[in-house]
Amino acid sequence: MTPIAAPAYVAAVLMHYIDLPDTPMRPSPQDQVMARQLYEQGIPLSLVESALLLASLRRLIRPADRAPLSPIRSLAYFQPVINELQQQPLPDGYLDYLRMKLHKAVNAASSHVERTTSSDDQ
Repeated sequence: MTPIAAPAYVAAVLMHYIDLPDTPMRPSPQDQVMARQLYEQGIPLSLVESALLLASLRRLIRPADRAPLSPIRSLAYFQPVINELQQQPLPDGYLDYLRMKLHKAVNAASSHVERTTSSDDQ
């Protein structure tokens, strides 16, 4: 694997973060610091992306009868899942699976919102 420079790593982490549902539209200075710390700790970008996707999926697929969760306000929200994946890595190829599952979950959630909104408008 080709090593990635710190600025590219930080930018990639922050882009993955803000592209998720329920995250801010732009990263805070604290998010930038945390992304830099992840780089300095030598945490692979794929592990960080996996943690972001896994935590987001866990939020999206939780039972509908549970109270809604507040939006994610910080990259630090994902630190426990990063730690979890450091202790118990995902199998090879699982990152692609997580990407696909999040894409499907987001599409399903948005089509549910559209159906609910459309039926309320009638």
